[in-house]
Amino acid sequence: MIVVTRLNDSQFAINPDLIERIHETPDTTIVMVDGAKYIVTETMAEVIDLIARYRSRIVALAYGDEPASQRSQDRRPLELVPPAPFTRRER
Repeated sequence: MIVVTRLNDSQFAINPDLIERIHETPDTTIVMVDGAKYIVTETMAEVIDLIARYRSRIVALAYGDEPASQRSQDRRPLELVPPAPFTRRER
């Protein structure tokens, strides 16, 4: 989730994977895949940067590369599930 700010300075989190497009005319409008629209104080470049940082953190977690300062003591890194062994059916 990324945290963005409404025009009344309240913050909320949105799932960046559900963003369809972002407009900047002049206010930044985030349009979600379900049609919901949010006007935020961040610029389009800032929202894009938030999305890029979110996605890079997800990849870092998957490979166990998250900096120790951001790691929780009781949390282990995400692991990939190994593929199931291929077995050929005999006839």
